[in-house]
Amino acid sequence: MGSRDYLFKVLVVGDAAVGKTSLVQRYSQDSFSKHYKSTVGGQERFTSMTRLYYRDASACVIMFDVTNATTFSNSQRWKQDLDCKLTLPSGEPVPCLLLANKSDLSPWAVTRDQIDRFSKENGFTGWTETSVKENKNVNEAMRVLIEQMMANTREGSTSLPTQGDYINLQTVSTPGWTCC
Repeated sequence: MGSRDYLFKVLVVGDAAVGKTSLVQRYSQDSFSKHYKSTVGGQERFTSMTRLYYRDASACVIMFDVTNATTFSNSQRWKQDLDCKLTLPSGEPVPCLLLANKSDLSPWAVTRDQIDRFSKENGFTGWTETSVKENKNVNEAMRVLIEQMMANTREGSTSLPTQGDYINLQTVSTPGWTCC
């Protein structure tokens, strides 16, 4: 049996300065820079464009800064916006990971228990902490999301429960596929 190539659109959303551009740079080019300008240029302008931005996406990452409680609470707004504007062809919500970024910094403005409860209550596939700067859990988190998208392409198959649980990235295995 021959191999197939897949093309997936993955959204990366969240408040300004939580590390979205850094995540994409780290994952796609394995590089990090402290010097980024605001990518879109204003949250208000961006939120009016989300329906077009969300179209045809297969999955989503919502990021927040663990040292900034406002970015954490705003993650609920991002998830609600996503859920009302985008579903899979089956009508199910798209897989969505919650990434607690900047985990290398302290003090954290939220606890792991708060994040866990929030993730479950808001229908995330799961959550984990990341440090894009230190390259902690970036590739592993993306691997989880890719596995979920691949599972959704196989009719009637799901590989990860969507219960919002913490994802222990050291125990996740994804046999049978390779990426990049």
